[in-house]
Amino acid sequence: MNDVHRRTQIASRLDAMAATHEIAILFACESGSRAWGFASADSDYDVRFVYAHPREWYLSIDLERRDDTIDPPIEDEIDLHGWDLRKALQLFRDANPTLLEWLRSPIVYREDEAVMERWREHIPTYYTPRAVGPAYRGMARSIAAQNLAEPPIPHKAYLYVLRALLAVRWIEQDRGPVPVALPRLLEAATISTTLRDAIDALIDRKRAGTERDAGPRLPIIHAFIEDELARHDARSLPASEGQPSAAPLHAFFRTVLDHVAASHFS
Repeated sequence: MNDVHRRTQIASRLDAMAATHEIAILFACESGSRAWGFASADSDYDVRFVYAHPREWYLSIDLERRDDTIDPPIEDEIDLHGWDLRKALQLFRDANPTLLEWLRSPIVYREDEAVMERWREHIPTYYTPRAVGPAYRGMARSIAAQNLAEPPIPHKAYLYVLRALLAVRWIEQDRGPVPVALPRLLEAATISTTLRDAIDALIDRKRAGTERDAGPRLPIIHAFIEDELARHDARSLPASEGQPSAAPLHAFFRTVLDHVAASHFS
């Protein structure tokens, strides 16, 4: 099935979500191996989106008990998962790395440009390396502990861990927001030619194979992962500089609700 047809399917699913839940979808993107640059032929389409309700939905005494996530079953290899705008902005203030990656995904399926242009202007203020760094460290350690102990080792597990570790290096070098695609992180990494060749070969195998493909331990990659995790144990990151003020996001939230009322629900 070609990309144009898949995009049509995704657009149709998003339209159905919007109609069913009476929401405005502000942004939808690809997250996961397709955005990260090492999708297999059978990889799901991990579609992630941010949506808003009409203003009246938020002016409710039971707001805290209302669902702020939409997570329908996977259908036709399309995995949809969405966050309400209020939830997303709370996570944005905390420099949630998953949300930051959504906002900078190289594959965008839908975008309210007026909203997203203003939202991205806030990234330099709310991207805090000392908050994002530990999150990527935690990702690397958790995935490694669950998947790398004994062969056969899933190819994608190796790549997920490598991507998180290289993200930490990027953050340590104070390069700004972490790129989404693994090849971009590799370009910036100071690693041996032998290790780079081994990672490139693994990416090629992942792209040519399936999501469930696994194999023996890869010594040079395994050694790099173990060395990086040990380095993290021996090196503590500086204390967080604290959260930026939420005031600009309060104002942005209200502006978006006004915009949604005029452009999506009028």
